Amino acid sequence: MIARDLTANLLQKLHKGKVIVLIGSRQVGKTTLINTILKGVSYLFLDGDDSTTVDILSNANTETLKSIIGNYKYVFIDEVQRIPNIGLKLKIIVDQIKDVQVIVSGSSAFDINNLTQEPLTGRKFEYHLFPISWNEFENNVGYIKAQQQLELRLLYGMYPDVINNFGNEYEILKNLVSSYLYKDILSLAGIRKSEVLEKILQALALQVGCEVSYNEIAQLVGVDKNTVSNYIDLLEKAFVIFRLNSFSKNIRNEIKANRKIYFYDNGVRNMLIGNFNTLEFRQDKGALWENFLVSERIKLLSYSQSLAKPYFWRTTSQQEIDYIETNADAVSAFEFKWSPLKKVKLPKSFEEAYKPNFLVVTKENFRGFLK
Repeated sequence: MIARDLTANLLQKLHKGKVIVLIGSRQVGKTTLINTILKGVSYLFLDGDDSTTVDILSNANTETLKSIIGNYKYVFIDEVQRIPNIGLKLKIIVDQIKDVQVIVSGSSAFDINNLTQEPLTGRKFEYHLFPISWNEFENNVGYIKAQQQLELRLLYGMYPDVINNFGNEYEILKNLVSSYLYKDILSLAGIRKSEVLEKILQALALQVGCEVSYNEIAQLVGVDKNTVSNYIDLLEKAFVIFRLNSFSKNIRNEIKANRKIYFYDNGVRNMLIGNFNTLEFRQDKGALWENFLVSERIKLLSYSQSLAKPYFWRTTSQQEIDYIETNADAVSAFEFKWSPLKKVKLPKSFEEAYKPNFLVVTKENFRGFLK
């Protein structure tokens, strides 16, 4: 089993009088991590995918909850977003049933936030679990093996099952995409047109590293702009994609309202476009490298609880920087190049306006960017 960076944080939060909420897409290892946290103790497991459990919990009052929990000191509720009124039930447990540590997990930010936001105000610790991070991967397999597998990770991604089943990556990713991206998301959102979701996903996959126009995608797919926006919002809340907004502060011709969209996992992105060719035969090598680095950096910022804010930068005259981070008054700029031989200069207007730290991230120095 690959040790997760969140383990120590979760252990420190046990028995602090709050619910621990662990969110993230299916198959990233939420259940495995929680089982690790609770190893050696007796706990009550309640499955949000089980209809009987859902019926009982959604209608439970204080006394019923006390009867269900009994003498257990730990309660783990999986796929919590499927249980109606669960936020109120969790509030009752925290307020009325003392010395019980509740841990819940879920795979839809939209449903979890709707169900738990108000009742659990001030009563929860919330963490996001991603696919395996580069730091976790390297700590598990060692520096040399991790470096040897860099290209595999760019192609097949970082889901635990993918990493742990060498040679079966394609089949695992195919099942993951078909069962989660389509069936799960469609059912959670009550959407019936899977072909629209599929076309939008493919359009986004082909535009990784580029600014995304909702109008262009709408014309390509044959739907209106609002539908595209709603689907992208849903995909973001289901932890499939995430957005980077444009950075703008001082310069008149900076692009202020655009966004780039990335996938949390390269393997999912490549499965959507049906391309697992090696890097030497790919035209999108730069996009793969950029998606990998940005998604891994987002994991690092989240796990380290950094206050840094991520952006990209571009002007109307086509000057651009791949990735920007702001932290307090400090600005850092990063360019991503697979080859260390490519020369990169920071745009003069950006350098004069922001006095940033600047780094070109290549396959030779990327570890410092991700660890």
